[in-house]
Amino acid sequence: MVADHFRIFHHDNGVGSSRNGCPRHDPDRFTTSQDSIGCRACGDFTDDLKINGLIIRSRNTPFPADGFTARWDTWDGTHHEELTLRWENEAWTALGLVSREQIQYVVRLSPMWEIRQFLLFRDLDEPDLWLGTDGQGRWGEMNGAHRPELDGCTDLALGCTPFDYLVPARRNQPAVDGAAIIQAIEVDVETLGLTVGFRHYHRRSDTTFHVEHLGEITEFSVDAYGLPLDIEGAFRRR
Repeated sequence: MVADHFRIFHHDNGVGSSRNGCPRHDPDRFTTSQDSIGCRACGDFTDDLKINGLIIRSRNTPFPADGFTARWDTWDGTHHEELTLRWENEAWTALGLVSREQIQYVVRLSPMWEIRQFLLFRDLDEPDLWLGTDGQGRWGEMNGAHRPELDGCTDLALGCTPFDYLVPARRNQPAVDGAAIIQAIEVDVETLGLTVGFRHYHRRSDTTFHVEHLGEITEFSVDAYGLPLDIEGAFRRR
């Protein structure tokens, strides 16, 4: 039995099956920390929030109940990525296949697009990296090791996928000309090294975001679901 001294993996953060169909940690129910403060999702497939009885409408179109698949090509057209989003066990599961880096990632998300678990597969049936958070800002590994240097992070960045931008843009929905700063775990998919970085999101229009990180600027538009379209020089949406 895997030790989990920090109870990060103890609660309902199931991630379904592995890429080869092997069962993983997959509890039958899922709860979010927002329930304890009177904040919850309104309905199964919407990002609307209810806070103290007030419904806050999402800017995004809800994903279809039967899931959604998006595809991107690298800018030169030589590689591709396929992202599948599924609603299961009262939460979202994102599964990405990235051909250039030859990786597969699985991210378990709360109904309000808060990351709960992250798995990275390279060339083995078992994940090379498996991180989880308790929903209160603490992070750890599946072997039970607390990773205090990651505490406080809300997002992940792999550096090789448009998914880096999806979750922050979907969860943080400032007004036009509004801004948000996110703290992300930056994953080196080759070495499995982990660092922490900050990204500044600025909403230019209803569908356009401007992101600053380490002096570099990335600007992209999103579709009605909040999924990135083309990211110039990096990815083209099919």
